[in-house]
Amino acid sequence: MSRATHILNREAPLVLGIETSCDETGIGIVRGRKLLANVISSSMDEHARYGGVVPEVAARAHVEAITPAIRQAVAEAGIRLSDLDAVAVTCGPGLAGALMVGVAAAKALAISLDKPLFAVNHLVGHVGADVLGEEGPLEYPTIALLVSGGHTSLLLVRDLVSDVELLGETIDDAAGEAFDKVARVLGMPYPGGPHIDRLAATGSPTAIRFPRGLSQPKDMAAHRYDFSFSGLKTSVARWVEIRRDAGEEIPLGDVAASFREAVADVLLTKAIAACSDFNVPRLLLGGGVVANARIRELAGQKCADAGVTLRVPPLALCTDNGAMIAALAAELIMAGAQPSGMDFGADSTLPVTTIQIL
Repeated sequence: MSRATHILNREAPLVLGIETSCDETGIGIVRGRKLLANVISSSMDEHARYGGVVPEVAARAHVEAITPAIRQAVAEAGIRLSDLDAVAVTCGPGLAGALMVGVAAAKALAISLDKPLFAVNHLVGHVGADVLGEEGPLEYPTIALLVSGGHTSLLLVRDLVSDVELLGETIDDAAGEAFDKVARVLGMPYPGGPHIDRLAATGSPTAIRFPRGLSQPKDMAAHRYDFSFSGLKTSVARWVEIRRDAGEEIPLGDVAASFREAVADVLLTKAIAACSDFNVPRLLLGGGVVANARIRELAGQKCADAGVTLRVPPLALCTDNGAMIAALAAELIMAGAQPSGMDFGADSTLPVTTIQIL
């Protein structure tokens, strides 16, 4: 199948982005680096009864939400679909069924409008969200720490559109997963992050010394930039279990605060180490877990101590959203990248080094 090759405006392209990698249907519209609309329809409440995301439920929710979300975004942006210069979509990584909904919708939209289509990487999109902030252009190279329910990744970004290197990632649970599982241990509902954050504000982060995974000298050779939160989660569960079996009252605030501190400490210690090792005085945070108050606070402290400039996109753009996908595609267009063909599929394990599928 042929693909549209015309781009009406390479200086400030008008792009609609579609994001359906997990449980949020995101539609964003940007003009160059200016955000025009960011519509998110979340199916989180539907998953809460199961204690986590159910892929089939997520895919069905995307099918129901995507057309209304596109219409809403177009209305908020004050444009017509025919005004678009291009369509962009997350092609991976993520839940296969959920990704397929977005890919199918993007292809249909691009073909019907005869517009170029850009199939881009979800994780790199989180870095791309930063260009929509008010801190000016992103400087290169930069270290990017992406922390979400499904991903915990440390990246060296030499150029957003052409050179992204994976330094390390989680070898078991992502940080967001650990928050959800510990919240369940403490009797709190899904999603666990916001509940842990609120409860932690009532406790002491130094009350309990929980382990910092892959942070010992013996781990540094093979896992300097990798993360592991499974052992931490198990340690919290065991600590609580022992005291419950003994009939003791559980200091929930202290447990939550100490757990949150352990996660934040590992994340930021490794990120700052990467900044030092690669002589990069810039750190960018992305992903939904960045909404955690202590992670942002500790990032500010550690960056200030290390002389590293910290960048955090607006919180509305940290969770999964279509605006970041549109922004990444706009950067590709402005750099002269060619659009994707129409024969690509959803790739649930797409490596972060593949910024765009052609």
